[in-house]
Amino acid sequence: MLSGICEILFALLLIFPSTRRLGAWCIILLLIAVFPANIQMMINYMNESNPKLWIAIIRLPLQIVLIWWAYSFTKELKYKG
Repeated sequence: MLSGICEILFALLLIFPSTRRLGAWCIILLLIAVFPANIQMMINYMNESNPKLWIAIIRLPLQIVLIWWAYSFTKELKYKG
């Protein structure tokens, strides 16, 4: 539940240009922090023959994609004008 609240708060930081980089770095750190728990969930689902195993398996590579996507928000955009 706490990680979900953090996800929402960090996503809100992405809305405003002045807090976008901070929000992206917070999301990256959160995704890295919960990655081991997601691996453990997948292992538990495998051991239990849980029918939702496929979701736990898909979550891992998806998390890597989300980290990459959040990282794209950490770069400063420079406009010519």
